Amino acid sequence: MNPVFKTFKSENPLVSKYVNYYYLDSKPNNIETEFECFPHYNTTISLYKENISAGKGEVIFQKNAKPLQIFTPIREDILKVKQVGSVHRIVIVFKPLGIQQFYKNLDFNDFIRNYPFFSNIELLNLFITTDTKVLTQLLDNYLLERHTTFKIDRLEKSLFLIYTNTGTLPIQKLAAETDTSRRHLNRLFKTHFGVSVKKFNEIVLFRKTLEKKLFENTELSFTNLAYDFNYADQSHLNKAFKNFTANSPKNFLKKGTLLGNEDTFWHLKK
Repeated sequence: MNPVFKTFKSENPLVSKYVNYYYLDSKPNNIETEFECFPHYNTTISLYKENISAGKGEVIFQKNAKPLQIFTPIREDILKVKQVGSVHRIVIVFKPLGIQQFYKNLDFNDFIRNYPFFSNIELLNLFITTDTKVLTQLLDNYLLERHTTFKIDRLEKSLFLIYTNTGTLPIQKLAAETDTSRRHLNRLFKTHFGVSVKKFNEIVLFRKTLEKKLFENTELSFTNLAYDFNYADQSHLNKAFKNFTANSPKNFLKKGTLLGNEDTFWHLKK
């Protein structure tokens, strides 16, 4: 069987408020795959059919192993992933504060492995099909069954302002707009996102810059890209990309592969 990588969207209005997209990653004949993925403000739950975790970023196929469930938090560093042996995984990509709408009393600031996000029966139903329409319906239904509203007004307003200003709004203005102190706002971000307001802003700016180059105008020069996103100059843009990717923007884009129809942009090693 040939490898499959497909991205697909929730069809439920409530779920789609909190889930950016889903994807299916199937490599039945995989021997070893390595790739790097880069800082993002989204978080994920990865569901592996028959794999064990060998440490951060490494999963190994083991026939008849119990399904592996991994939560990946907001990251400010490069995540290196190694998949050894056959791969069949389904991934839910949550928006910020998205996973909190479906799961409670967990620390989402670090990796969570082997927590039963889904039951054995639910996983069995998910793993017996590669039809994304069926998977969409199943995932939407399973999440809806778990939904209980989680709401922190200051965080939600902060997210709106950060996205509206593409990650360029200084923390003092953000604190004033949300009627809170800088210290308390940072505490909220650290508690619920695992990063400071400043770092979250930087990640949003990096991802929005990347999205424009990938999806809106592939021919846009890096000088104009820097100008469009209020970087001081191209040198400032280069520095931001190197901080998050260890590459200049040109090399980063040259090495990367866009998978599916969303913003899954990885450096494939093998």
